[in-house]
Amino acid sequence: MYRREAESTLRQSLETVPGYVFDNDSAHSREQHRCLAAAYDPVTLERLAATGVGDGWRCLEVGSGGGSVARWLAGRVDPTGEVLATDVKPHHIVETPRLVVAQHDVVTDPLPEAAFDLVVARLVLQHLPERLAVLDKLVRALKPGGVLQIDEFDTSYEPPLLAPDTRAAELYSTFLRAKAAAMRAGGGDPHWGRRVPAAMRAAGLVDIDPRPFIELRHADSAGLRLQLHHTYHLRGKLLAEGMTEGQLEEVRALMRDPSFRAASSILYSTQGRRPLPGAGS
Repeated sequence: MYRREAESTLRQSLETVPGYVFDNDSAHSREQHRCLAAAYDPVTLERLAATGVGDGWRCLEVGSGGGSVARWLAGRVDPTGEVLATDVKPHHIVETPRLVVAQHDVVTDPLPEAAFDLVVARLVLQHLPERLAVLDKLVRALKPGGVLQIDEFDTSYEPPLLAPDTRAAELYSTFLRAKAAAMRAGGGDPHWGRRVPAAMRAAGLVDIDPRPFIELRHADSAGLRLQLHHTYHLRGKLLAEGMTEGQLEEVRALMRDPSFRAASSILYSTQGRRPLPGAGS
């Protein structure tokens, strides 16, 4: 079920996936992966390390993107463990002796059940209209006692803090609203991060541990560079949501302004454990 398809087939299959806002195989994808890793790997990897992941563990990362998390996990499970990294377009990830890479659509393709000690999905389920069904699938893929980690945004809070004037601050907010609207248009939920803990509990997990993370965005921060990148990566979708080319140019200049400051959205890193047979919640 993980057999790689031809490049043209991969492209056609992704175009049919609703909610997939960021194309993983475009002129923008490498910069997207670089910015995501720089901004959010410190949070994701610290949380994963706290699970005790190590030699012999079998791990799954869904929606691996550029593969930075999967590569880190492969180093942790060496020499006898294994990491399966999946994506609808996985060719950005290079296999190693401990890292298996597979083309896989988590919405439609099956996963082995009770197979993994650790499953991680970062910034994936928020894009999928079928997120609750996918969550159930990920829970079933865990071994009893295994840990699921889901890292997702809640973009309801990400205000500009310092801008040259009120108009510039409102333009930045306009950009953020347009981006959220583009996600919703595809069935995504830009506030999904806050809903993950309750969804995990409803899916039967225990020991649920949500941790919120927020940071300051400025011109030299990876988080704001990611936002700047989105003005190019999502240009067509932002225009479809009512922004103009002139507004995009203005908001790009604002995000390059060394004096600009904004709060980031909240990244919730939430872990839950599949209960052992006979264990209470």
